[in-house]
Parts: sequence; structure tokens; C-alpha cells
Amino acid sequence: MTQLNSNSLNSSSLDSSALNSSANDYRPAAAIAILYQDNRFLLQLRDDKPQIRYPGCWAFFGGHLDPGEQPADAMRRELQEEIGYRPSEIHYLGAYMSDQQIIRHVFYAALTVGVESLQLNEGQDLKLCTIEAVHQGSLVSDCLGEPRPLAAPHRQILLDFLQTHPDHLSLPQPS
Repeated sequence: MTQLNSNSLNSSSLDSSALNSSANDYRPAAAIAILYQDNRFLLQLRDDKPQIRYPGCWAFFGGHLDPGEQPADAMRRELQEEIGYRPSEIHYLGAYMSDQQIIRHVFYAALTVGVESLQLNEGQDLKLCTIEAVHQGSLVSDCLGEPRPLAAPHRQILLDFLQTHPDHLSLPQPS
């Protein structure tokens, strides 16, 4: 997987031209979010549908950009649709491209609410993933009662994030 660029932007500058790396690029683009809380990352267990990317694997919340949609807007829309969450502040990590030729615009933000307050509207399960599980490459689903793998590109993005942003891991759990 190739990281196309890396920009740490505050939410007031998210619509800058640095996020338009796919504007003249006709490859499919997606916006995904690393949501972190208390040294863990919120992941979604994708449905077991063979027509989707990484069926039955743990992955980030997010999805494809609508025509003309900015990556930051797509990421916010997807989080609202998939789990009913709207982070107050988001940061742009960068754009990654895998062998499947999809450009992933990766954002990160603190998860400031408890997981129990989220509403899962897409996927089979959601769970906070420990750093150890990221390194192992699998996570047990509480709903299915079995381990499932982390989607390879999402795992690699998390490993990169752990190396480059260790200061963004210790947000305390909400009370």
C-alpha cells in the first residue's frame, strides 16, 4: 500500500486543496475514520457479503465519496449514517492507495462518547480494538463469538498511525 500524502490539518482547513488529490483522478475514492479512545480504535465488522470489499473483516467506518463530494464531508456523512456520531474535530492523516486501486482518504478523531451510545446501522458488529489486537491482526466479535481478521489495508493504516501519532492514543473513556 502506498501513502500518497500526509497532511495534519485542523478542522477549519479540511477543505483545502491538499484533500483534492483525487479531484482529477478517476480511481474510486473513499473516506475512512480512525476513531480512538483510551488506547483503542473503533472498528466495524463488515457484513459477510461477497460483493463488498473485505467481507467479514474488521475495518474502519467510512465509505465511498459521492460525485463532487469532498473527502472530509464524505467522512462526516458516513459516520453519521453508520453509527450516528459526529466528531467535533477531525484531522487528515493522508491518502493511501492499495493494490485494488482505491484511494482512501484517512482521517482521525477522538471518540468522545461511549460505544454503547453509538447506533450500528451498517455491518455486523462494532468494537474498540486494542493495540495488541492490531498487531495480531484479528479481533473477536462479541456478536458472533469468534475471531475475525482485520482488513489488511486498514490494519496497515493503523500500524502506520501507531508509529506516527502515539500522542493521540490516550483520550480517557467517557464517564
